[in-house]
Amino acid sequence: MNIKKKLKLLGTVFILFCIMVVIYMADYWNLIPKRYYSAEKFGIQTVISLVDYNNNGIDDYTDIMIGARKDAENKPKYDGSYQNGGYPPDDIGVCTDVIWRAFKNAGYNLKDMVDEDIKNNISLYPRVGDKPDSNIDFRRVPNLKVFFERYAISLTLDTSKIDQWQPGDIVTYGEKHIAIVSERRNKNGVPYIIHNGGQPVREEDALTRSSEKISGHFRFDASKLKEIDLIPYK
Repeated sequence: MNIKKKLKLLGTVFILFCIMVVIYMADYWNLIPKRYYSAEKFGIQTVISLVDYNNNGIDDYTDIMIGARKDAENKPKYDGSYQNGGYPPDDIGVCTDVIWRAFKNAGYNLKDMVDEDIKNNISLYPRVGDKPDSNIDFRRVPNLKVFFERYAISLTLDTSKIDQWQPGDIVTYGEKHIAIVSERRNKNGVPYIIHNGGQPVREEDALTRSSEKISGHFRFDASKLKEIDLIPYK
């Protein structure tokens, strides 16, 4: 084989390799549209909250999921910068901002609830230290994990138990990431998550994709909040 043919072959191989890499990355980041399925396909009954806190005709779990989806569709730029007043503008955010925005959609002021619990139980929040900061405490995964361990139902970490993962559930990864479980499921029945890690598609088939192990799986239970004065959005 002469040099010209060898170079042509190498060029073809290189182009094919590049195409494969592009396809792999597009698939990894869920840029290639995938078919998703409902719980009914797998014989799974969707769990509905008995609480409709904001009285909008939609139960809390569904409202939380819808709120997370609104943030996903808005696609705020990944930016965790400190904000005076606590709340970042709508066009920026990180994974924890998905959570308070999701709860806001259900009528709950997650920031005030977290701040109140930190004030009364600061020793339970090691990430806070000796000086609470209401501008940032509710935007830290370790603090949210403690809060949900106290005021939500703790559930299985086993993702093979697909019926136990329900829309509106909260999932933490180590102490670095947090997400909301979607109603959508992949071909194996594993649910999608709604989260912000700066990725192109914010509602995606990624429950088991994180390099961090799942450290918490929670279902919000308003009945466990008797110790806290709930401050709804009006």
